[in-house]
Amino acid sequence: MHNPLTKEIDTTNAPDKNGRFGEFGGSYIPPELQTVMDDVTRAYEKIVQDPVFLAELSDLLTHYVGRPSPIYHAKRLSEAVGGAQIYLKREDLNHTGAHKINHCIGEVLLAKQMGKKKVIAETGAGQHGVALATAAALLGLECDIYMGEVDIKKEAPNVSRMKILGATVIGVDRGTKTLKDAVDAAFEAYLKDPIDQIYCIGSVVGPHPFPMMVRDFQSVVGLEARRQIQEMTGNLPQAVVACVGGGSNAMGIFSAFLKDEEVALYGVEPAGKGLDTPLHAATVTKGTVGILHGFKSLLLQDESGEALPVYSIASGLDYPGVGPQHSYLHTIGRVNYESATDREAVEAFYGLSRMEGIIPALESSHAVAYAIKMAQKMDKNGVILVNLSGRGDKDIDYVLEHYPLVDYEVRHDNGNGFRDFLANIKEQ
Repeated sequence: MHNPLTKEIDTTNAPDKNGRFGEFGGSYIPPELQTVMDDVTRAYEKIVQDPVFLAELSDLLTHYVGRPSPIYHAKRLSEAVGGAQIYLKREDLNHTGAHKINHCIGEVLLAKQMGKKKVIAETGAGQHGVALATAAALLGLECDIYMGEVDIKKEAPNVSRMKILGATVIGVDRGTKTLKDAVDAAFEAYLKDPIDQIYCIGSVVGPHPFPMMVRDFQSVVGLEARRQIQEMTGNLPQAVVACVGGGSNAMGIFSAFLKDEEVALYGVEPAGKGLDTPLHAATVTKGTVGILHGFKSLLLQDESGEALPVYSIASGLDYPGVGPQHSYLHTIGRVNYESATDREAVEAFYGLSRMEGIIPALESSHAVAYAIKMAQKMDKNGVILVNLSGRGDKDIDYVLEHYPLVDYEVRHDNGNGFRDFLANIKEQ
């Protein structure tokens, strides 16, 4: 299929007609739901060839979302860290505060085109929920958001935003009461009425066509970033870094650089309390092949194939699976999957806030943390591009309560204080 949304990016590893990236992906769902999913696929294939749809999408991304988002050279952070120069793709400046609005606008436009009355979704950190509620309000559809009770308490500001926007927030109190359980509940609700509503999946996960569709809508991030970084520096970056839970922001920015073999790509997973503990969500790093939520991918699972409880300080990353294209890119060696601990993420959260006046989401802080470590090992002329996928307003109260500022203070001096802070901060 010739897709105008992805005509500028590498489609050599796009899914086949069955939605597979190598052995990963596909559609493992009940026959009655497969019929509905086939309708979604046909509708998507049709609208991405429709100049009227593409014009409306482009107009909303420009005049409503605020695209293109800028790239910012984090000079003080780069100087303090030493080594390579760190640049940030500012998805935190989008309307609703994260990259999620990019695919939510597309998904709700698709839902409206298909005559759906309601959109439903899961959310962890609340960014996808806020973005979908926003798009539903804009385009006049009902909206139900499923969210684990733990995340509802943790991300209270986003819960309030969803309610103000008119969405119904449905708490999920089973299992770990976090993202995986919210996905389970949303899928069950979709099965009850797949005709009048559509499940707008929040990442590059789920049965085909969602991994492809969400990636395509997010590819605008990479297309912009590739042009912008060359205009700013005269060259492509040495490395592109993004956090990975399900993996939508990472696929969005990676997609434009897949052909550029000289550009190293790094997906940063949540190491939580440590990879040697069960308290992490490093799916690619520690997972095995399995099936979850209608797709085949790498999965943190037990011996019977049941998804394990996972953990991350970042609610948007604590998912036991990962997008199938990420699993494929890992197996062929095109993307390097690394990890950052909770503590490293909090250090980056405070460090970027103090050095640049930018408060990042805890999810994005994982990518910033890894970029800081990487920069120290590179030449000062090197360039690292980080996808700053969201802003940290939603995380402020939680971080201040659980990770007191006094324990993470960044001193204002010539930069040595920040390096000392990174190297010597005491363990809680």
